[in-house]
Amino acid sequence: MTSSQTDEHIIEAIGRSRIIIRNGTIVDIGEAKITECPLAKRFAYPVPRITKDAVRANIEHRMKAFGMCTPNRDVLDTREFVGFGATELLSFASHAGLIDAAVLACDGAGTVIVKKPALIQGVGGRMSGLVSTSPIKEVIRRIEENGGIVVDKDHASLDQFSGVKRAYEEGFKKVAVTVAKPDVAERIRKAYPDSLICGVHVTGLTHEEAESIVAVADLMTACASKTVREVAGAKALLQAGVSVPIFAITKRGKEIIIEKIRQTDEQVLIKPTHLPALAEKQPEPLV
Repeated sequence: MTSSQTDEHIIEAIGRSRIIIRNGTIVDIGEAKITECPLAKRFAYPVPRITKDAVRANIEHRMKAFGMCTPNRDVLDTREFVGFGATELLSFASHAGLIDAAVLACDGAGTVIVKKPALIQGVGGRMSGLVSTSPIKEVIRRIEENGGIVVDKDHASLDQFSGVKRAYEEGFKKVAVTVAKPDVAERIRKAYPDSLICGVHVTGLTHEEAESIVAVADLMTACASKTVREVAGAKALLQAGVSVPIFAITKRGKEIIIEKIRQTDEQVLIKPTHLPALAEKQPEPLV
């Protein structure tokens, strides 16, 4: 980062609150779209009810605990925070050889290409929806030291299409990518039909937008989206979780979840049923 650049990071987290972090300090927190989330209640720093004060406390905890949006950012982790979270599934898929690279978004680095399972989990395990970020040389250095590729070291831009393009240019054959925008997902699927697309950060999508991204995704997180539950639920081959589920839309997506279940020692219930199958407790409200 040059001296003329501002150290600013914008994320959407915890009920899609829009949070601005500048020079290591939270300078603004927007209104959340939802008030309660079963997943947020199980965070390392729980959020029982989503208020601005609770969001601030949680984000400050993340900044202190693993350096989110600061030069102290940890980029390696092996802990699972959500059993069937998008990052957990991609980290496992890398470990199992089902993918050989994941294109992710990282605060302080922008779009990154990572292959090491611990780096996938470290980058994405506790990261929420990243809207924009600034380059932090210490974060970029740690990612590169662990075999990762930072697509735009000068600006830390977020460009998942360019990330997938670069991954294939680097010689990776089984590339996965997390995508939040339906148009970007469609563009990636058209240009790189063999890529594995995981839809993330989808709260607030219209029905048309949900249909667009589900049509090209292999895995879809539901977040607090009513439309994704409806559209992905009807099309999914498999659903993991019932409060904030993830849907396997294709056989490749299903294979990752099934293989993770096969290798786990945890008890699992498998039951043929119509999807979506939802628990009584959902994010409130679904939007």
